[in-house]
Amino acid sequence: MSAYQLPSSVVLQEEGPREGFQSEPHIAIEDKLSLIHALAETGLEVINCASFVDVRRVPQMADAEEIAARIQRRPGVRYLGMWLNIKGFDRAMTSGLDLVPNVFASVSDTFARNNNGRSALEVVAAQGAMIERYHEAGMALRAAHLFTAFGCPYEGKASPAHAARMLDALLDVCAQRGAMPEVVYLCDTVGAADPLSVKTTLDLVRNKWPELELGLHLHDTRGMGLSNVLAGLQCGVRRFDTSVAGLGGCPFAGNKSAAGNVCTEDVALMCEEMGISTGLDLDRLAEVARMAEIMVGHPLPGKFMKAGPIRKPATTSV
Repeated sequence: MSAYQLPSSVVLQEEGPREGFQSEPHIAIEDKLSLIHALAETGLEVINCASFVDVRRVPQMADAEEIAARIQRRPGVRYLGMWLNIKGFDRAMTSGLDLVPNVFASVSDTFARNNNGRSALEVVAAQGAMIERYHEAGMALRAAHLFTAFGCPYEGKASPAHAARMLDALLDVCAQRGAMPEVVYLCDTVGAADPLSVKTTLDLVRNKWPELELGLHLHDTRGMGLSNVLAGLQCGVRRFDTSVAGLGGCPFAGNKSAAGNVCTEDVALMCEEMGISTGLDLDRLAEVARMAEIMVGHPLPGKFMKAGPIRKPATTSV
Protein backbone atom coordinates (compact mmCIF):
# COMPACT_ATOMS: atom_id res chain seq x y z
CA MET A 1 0.00 0.00 0.00
CA SER A 2 1.24 3.49 -0.86
CA ALA A 3 2.06 5.84 1.99
CA TYR A 4 1.27 9.05 0.09
CA GLN A 5 -1.29 11.51 1.40
CA LEU A 6 -4.30 12.54 -0.64
CA PRO A 7 -3.60 15.67 -2.69
CA SER A 8 -5.28 18.89 -1.56
CA SER A 9 -6.34 19.66 -5.13
CA VAL A 10 -6.48 18.02 -8.54
CA VAL A 11 -6.30 19.13 -12.15
CA LEU A 12 -8.85 17.49 -14.47
CA GLN A 13 -7.99 17.74 -18.16
CA GLU A 14 -11.18 17.52 -20.22
CA GLU A 15 -11.06 14.99 -23.08
CA GLY A 16 -14.70 14.97 -24.19
CA PRO A 17 -14.43 17.17 -27.31
CA ARG A 18 -11.38 15.23 -28.47
CA GLU A 19 -11.43 11.58 -27.38
CA GLY A 20 -15.14 11.59 -26.63
CA PHE A 21 -16.34 12.86 -30.00
CA GLN A 22 -13.59 10.85 -31.73
CA SER A 23 -15.56 7.76 -30.71
CA GLU A 24 -18.92 8.98 -32.07
CA PRO A 25 -19.99 8.38 -35.71
CA HIS A 26 -20.74 12.02 -36.50
CA ILE A 27 -21.11 15.17 -34.45
CA ALA A 28 -21.87 18.47 -36.18
CA ILE A 29 -19.11 21.03 -35.83
CA GLU A 30 -21.54 23.54 -34.33
CA ASP A 31 -22.27 21.03 -31.55
CA LYS A 32 -18.57 20.42 -30.98
CA LEU A 33 -17.93 24.12 -30.60
CA SER A 34 -20.96 24.58 -28.35
CA LEU A 35 -19.68 21.86 -26.03
CA ILE A 36 -16.16 23.33 -25.91
CA HIS A 37 -17.52 26.78 -25.10
CA ALA A 38 -19.86 25.41 -22.42
CA LEU A 39 -17.07 23.38 -20.81
CA ALA A 40 -14.91 26.50 -20.65
CA GLU A 41 -17.53 28.06 -18.34
CA THR A 42 -17.34 25.28 -15.72
CA GLY A 43 -13.96 26.15 -14.25
CA LEU A 44 -11.97 23.68 -16.36
CA GLU A 45 -8.53 25.05 -17.16
CA VAL A 46 -7.53 22.54 -19.87
CA ILE A 47 -9.77 21.27 -22.68
CA ASN A 48 -8.50 18.88 -25.35
CA CYS A 49 -10.37 19.94 -28.46
CA ALA A 50 -9.17 17.95 -31.49
CA SER A 51 -6.88 15.24 -32.83
CA PHE A 52 -4.57 15.95 -35.77
CA VAL A 53 -4.54 12.37 -36.99
CA ASP A 54 -5.10 10.46 -40.24
CA VAL A 55 -8.66 11.36 -41.24
CA ARG A 56 -8.92 8.13 -43.24
CA ARG A 57 -8.71 6.21 -39.97
CA VAL A 58 -10.46 8.77 -37.75
CA PRO A 59 -12.85 10.73 -40.01
CA GLN A 60 -14.51 12.23 -36.92
CA MET A 61 -11.48 14.52 -36.62
CA ALA A 62 -11.50 15.81 -40.21
CA ASP A 63 -12.69 19.19 -38.93
CA ALA A 64 -9.80 19.72 -36.47
CA GLU A 65 -8.47 22.85 -38.19
CA GLU A 66 -11.90 24.43 -38.47
CA ILE A 67 -12.64 23.76 -34.80
CA ALA A 68 -9.33 25.34 -33.81
CA ALA A 69 -10.03 28.41 -35.96
CA ARG A 70 -13.53 28.96 -34.58
CA ILE A 71 -13.00 28.52 -30.83
CA GLN A 72 -13.99 31.60 -28.88
CA ARG A 73 -11.28 31.61 -26.25
CA ARG A 74 -12.04 32.23 -22.62
CA PRO A 75 -9.22 33.77 -20.52
CA GLY A 76 -7.49 31.29 -18.25
CA VAL A 77 -8.44 28.23 -20.34
CA ARG A 78 -5.97 26.27 -22.47
CA TYR A 79 -7.37 24.68 -25.62
CA LEU A 80 -5.23 21.71 -26.67
CA GLY A 81 -4.80 19.55 -29.75
CA MET A 82 -3.32 16.04 -29.94
CA TRP A 83 -1.08 14.33 -32.52
CA LEU A 84 0.76 11.03 -32.93
CA ASN A 85 3.47 11.88 -35.47
CA ILE A 86 5.43 14.75 -37.02
CA LYS A 87 2.84 15.35 -39.73
CA GLY A 88 0.15 15.74 -37.09
CA PHE A 89 2.36 18.05 -35.02
CA ASP A 90 2.99 20.27 -38.04
CA ARG A 91 -0.76 20.54 -38.57
CA ALA A 92 -1.27 21.37 -34.91
CA MET A 93 1.49 24.02 -35.09
CA THR A 94 -0.50 26.05 -37.61
CA SER A 95 -3.88 25.54 -35.91
CA GLY A 96 -3.55 28.16 -33.20
CA LEU A 97 -4.34 25.69 -30.42
CA ASP A 98 -2.20 25.49 -27.29
CA LEU A 99 0.45 22.81 -27.71
CA VAL A 100 1.93 20.38 -25.17
CA PRO A 101 4.89 18.68 -26.89
CA ASN A 102 4.73 15.03 -25.92
CA VAL A 103 6.11 11.60 -26.66
CA PHE A 104 4.48 8.23 -26.21
CA ALA A 105 5.02 4.52 -25.99
CA SER A 106 2.81 1.45 -25.85
CA VAL A 107 3.25 -1.34 -23.33
CA SER A 108 1.37 -3.71 -25.65
CA ASP A 109 3.24 -4.61 -28.83
CA THR A 110 0.06 -5.83 -30.54
CA PHE A 111 -1.77 -2.61 -29.71
CA ALA A 112 1.13 -0.59 -31.13
CA ARG A 113 1.05 -2.55 -34.36
CA ASN A 114 -2.72 -2.09 -34.73
CA ASN A 115 -2.76 1.55 -33.62
CA ASN A 116 0.48 2.86 -35.13
CA GLY A 117 1.45 0.29 -37.74
CA ARG A 118 4.77 -0.55 -36.05
CA SER A 119 6.09 -2.51 -33.09
CA ALA A 120 6.19 -1.07 -29.59
CA LEU A 121 9.97 -0.65 -29.74
CA GLU A 122 9.75 0.98 -33.16
CA VAL A 123 7.20 3.44 -31.74
CA VAL A 124 9.64 4.30 -28.94
CA ALA A 125 12.52 4.79 -31.39
CA ALA A 126 10.39 7.14 -33.51
CA GLN A 127 9.98 9.49 -30.55
CA GLY A 128 13.55 10.68 -31.03
CA ALA A 129 12.56 12.33 -34.30
CA MET A 130 9.55 13.90 -32.57
CA ILE A 131 11.81 15.48 -29.93
CA GLU A 132 14.14 16.79 -32.61
CA ARG A 133 11.16 18.34 -34.42
CA TYR A 134 10.10 20.05 -31.19
CA HIS A 135 13.61 21.44 -30.80
CA GLU A 136 13.52 22.75 -34.39
CA ALA A 137 10.25 24.50 -33.53
CA GLY A 138 11.83 26.04 -30.44
CA MET A 139 9.65 24.03 -28.07
CA ALA A 140 10.54 21.92 -25.05
CA LEU A 141 9.23 18.44 -24.31
CA ARG A 142 6.45 18.65 -21.74
CA ALA A 143 4.71 15.27 -21.35
CA ALA A 144 4.94 11.54 -22.01
CA HIS A 145 2.11 9.04 -22.35
CA LEU A 146 2.42 5.31 -21.72
CA PHE A 147 -0.46 3.69 -23.58
CA THR A 148 -1.98 0.34 -22.49
CA ALA A 149 -0.04 0.71 -19.24
CA PHE A 150 -2.35 -1.78 -17.50
CA GLY A 151 -3.23 -4.14 -20.36
CA CYS A 152 -5.10 -4.57 -23.63
CA PRO A 153 -7.59 -7.01 -25.23
CA TYR A 154 -4.85 -8.61 -27.35
CA GLU A 155 -2.25 -9.43 -24.70
CA GLY A 156 -4.26 -9.33 -21.48
CA LYS A 157 -3.14 -7.65 -18.26
CA ALA A 158 0.20 -5.85 -18.35
CA SER A 159 2.67 -6.51 -15.57
CA PRO A 160 3.92 -3.40 -13.73
CA ALA A 161 7.47 -4.53 -14.46
CA HIS A 162 6.85 -4.60 -18.22
CA ALA A 163 5.16 -1.19 -18.07
CA ALA A 164 8.23 0.17 -16.27
CA ARG A 165 10.55 -1.36 -18.89
CA MET A 166 8.70 0.36 -21.73
CA LEU A 167 8.71 3.65 -19.87
CA ASP A 168 12.43 3.19 -19.25
CA ALA A 169 12.99 2.73 -22.99
CA LEU A 170 10.98 5.87 -23.74
CA LEU A 171 12.75 7.99 -21.15
CA ASP A 172 16.10 6.74 -22.43
CA VAL A 173 15.25 8.13 -25.87
CA CYS A 174 14.33 11.43 -24.19
CA ALA A 175 17.54 11.54 -22.15
CA GLN A 176 19.68 10.87 -25.22
CA ARG A 177 18.31 14.10 -26.69
CA GLY A 178 18.60 16.12 -23.52
CA ALA A 179 14.85 16.32 -23.00
CA MET A 180 12.84 14.87 -20.15
CA PRO A 181 9.07 15.21 -19.72
CA GLU A 182 7.64 17.19 -16.83
CA VAL A 183 4.78 14.73 -16.35
CA VAL A 184 4.23 11.10 -17.35
CA TYR A 185 0.68 9.85 -17.87
CA LEU A 186 -0.01 6.16 -17.33
CA CYS A 187 -2.88 5.43 -19.69
CA ASP A 188 -5.49 2.73 -19.11
CA THR A 189 -6.30 2.93 -22.80
CA VAL A 190 -9.00 0.25 -22.89
CA GLY A 191 -10.11 -0.07 -19.28
CA ALA A 192 -7.91 -2.98 -18.18
CA ALA A 193 -6.80 -1.52 -14.83
CA ASP A 194 -7.91 -2.40 -11.32
CA PRO A 195 -7.08 -0.48 -8.11
CA LEU A 196 -4.27 -2.83 -7.07
CA SER A 197 -2.58 -2.71 -10.48
CA VAL A 198 -2.87 1.08 -10.47
CA LYS A 199 -1.20 1.34 -7.06
CA THR A 200 1.47 -1.26 -7.85
CA THR A 201 2.41 0.34 -11.16
CA LEU A 202 2.40 3.87 -9.74
CA ASP A 203 4.60 2.82 -6.83
CA LEU A 204 7.07 1.04 -9.10
CA VAL A 205 7.31 3.98 -11.49
CA ARG A 206 7.53 6.56 -8.69
CA ASN A 207 10.28 4.65 -6.89
CA LYS A 208 12.31 4.40 -10.10
CA TRP A 209 11.75 8.01 -11.21
CA PRO A 210 10.90 10.03 -8.08
CA GLU A 211 11.55 13.32 -9.87
CA LEU A 212 8.71 12.82 -12.37
CA GLU A 213 5.15 13.96 -11.78
CA LEU A 214 2.66 11.21 -12.64
CA GLY A 215 -0.81 11.52 -14.11
CA LEU A 216 -3.53 9.02 -15.01
CA HIS A 217 -5.68 8.58 -18.10
CA LEU A 218 -8.37 6.10 -17.06
CA HIS A 219 -11.35 4.44 -18.69
CA ASP A 220 -14.45 2.99 -17.08
CA THR A 221 -14.93 0.22 -19.62
CA ARG A 222 -15.36 -2.45 -16.94
CA GLY A 223 -16.82 -0.31 -14.19
CA MET A 224 -13.66 0.31 -12.19
CA GLY A 225 -12.96 3.86 -13.32
CA LEU A 226 -13.74 5.72 -10.08
CA SER A 227 -12.09 3.00 -7.99
CA ASN A 228 -8.95 3.45 -10.05
CA VAL A 229 -9.13 7.23 -9.64
CA LEU A 230 -9.31 6.69 -5.87
CA ALA A 231 -6.29 4.39 -6.03
CA GLY A 232 -4.43 7.12 -7.89
CA LEU A 233 -5.44 9.75 -5.36
CA GLN A 234 -4.22 7.51 -2.54
CA CYS A 235 -0.86 7.40 -4.33
CA GLY A 236 -0.72 11.19 -4.48
CA VAL A 237 -1.66 11.62 -8.15
CA ARG A 238 -3.25 15.00 -8.86
CA ARG A 239 -3.54 15.03 -12.67
CA PHE A 240 -6.31 13.07 -14.36
CA ASP A 241 -7.72 13.01 -17.89
CA THR A 242 -11.53 12.92 -17.72
CA SER A 243 -14.43 13.26 -20.12
CA VAL A 244 -17.75 15.02 -19.60
CA ALA A 245 -20.65 12.57 -19.10
CA GLY A 246 -18.20 9.68 -19.61
CA LEU A 247 -17.85 10.25 -23.34
CA GLY A 248 -15.03 8.49 -25.10
CA GLY A 249 -12.98 5.45 -25.84
CA CYS A 250 -10.19 4.33 -28.13
CA PRO A 251 -11.29 3.54 -31.72
CA PHE A 252 -8.44 0.99 -32.06
CA ALA A 253 -9.07 -0.89 -28.83
CA GLY A 254 -10.01 -4.19 -30.44
CA ASN A 255 -13.67 -4.38 -29.41
CA LYS A 256 -16.60 -2.02 -29.59
CA SER A 257 -17.25 -2.10 -25.86
CA ALA A 258 -13.93 -0.40 -25.11
CA ALA A 259 -15.46 3.01 -24.57
CA GLY A 260 -15.99 5.39 -21.73
CA ASN A 261 -13.38 7.64 -20.19
CA VAL A 262 -13.82 8.35 -16.51
CA CYS A 263 -16.56 10.93 -16.15
CA THR A 264 -15.47 14.49 -15.40
CA GLU A 265 -18.36 15.47 -13.16
CA ASP A 266 -18.38 12.12 -11.31
CA VAL A 267 -14.64 12.38 -10.58
CA ALA A 268 -15.11 16.01 -9.54
CA LEU A 269 -17.96 15.07 -7.20
CA MET A 270 -15.93 12.31 -5.56
CA CYS A 271 -12.97 14.62 -5.06
CA GLU A 272 -15.06 17.45 -3.63
CA GLU A 273 -16.85 15.07 -1.25
CA MET A 274 -13.42 13.94 -0.04
CA GLY A 275 -12.25 17.50 0.55
CA ILE A 276 -10.05 17.61 -2.56
CA SER A 277 -10.47 20.87 -4.46
CA THR A 278 -11.21 20.77 -8.21
CA GLY A 279 -12.15 24.40 -8.85
CA LEU A 280 -15.13 23.19 -10.88
CA ASP A 281 -18.80 24.15 -10.86
CA LEU A 282 -20.52 20.78 -10.44
CA ASP A 283 -24.01 21.99 -11.28
CA ARG A 284 -22.79 23.62 -14.47
CA LEU A 285 -20.83 20.48 -15.37
CA ALA A 286 -23.99 18.42 -14.98
CA GLU A 287 -25.79 20.77 -17.38
CA VAL A 288 -23.01 20.39 -19.94
CA ALA A 289 -23.08 16.60 -19.50
CA ARG A 290 -26.78 16.54 -20.29
CA MET A 291 -26.05 18.71 -23.32
CA ALA A 292 -23.46 16.16 -24.51
CA GLU A 293 -25.97 13.33 -24.14
CA ILE A 294 -28.43 15.17 -26.37
CA MET A 295 -25.70 15.79 -28.95
CA VAL A 296 -24.71 12.14 -29.28
CA GLY A 297 -28.32 10.93 -29.26
CA HIS A 298 -27.86 8.02 -26.84
CA PRO A 299 -27.46 7.53 -23.08
CA LEU A 300 -24.09 8.34 -21.58
CA PRO A 301 -22.76 6.69 -18.41
CA GLY A 302 -22.33 9.75 -16.18
CA LYS A 303 -24.09 9.37 -12.81
CA PHE A 304 -24.01 12.83 -11.23
CA MET A 305 -25.77 14.43 -14.20
CA LYS A 306 -28.75 12.15 -13.51
CA ALA A 307 -28.75 11.88 -9.71
CA GLY A 308 -27.63 15.38 -8.79
CA PRO A 309 -26.02 16.42 -5.49
CA ILE A 310 -26.88 15.08 -2.06
CA ARG A 311 -28.80 17.98 -0.53
CA LYS A 312 -29.73 18.50 3.09
CA PRO A 313 -33.54 18.19 3.43
CA ALA A 314 -35.37 21.44 4.00
CA THR A 315 -36.32 22.15 7.62
CA THR A 316 -39.84 23.08 8.55
CA SER A 317 -40.78 25.32 11.44
CA VAL A 318 -43.23 23.97 14.01
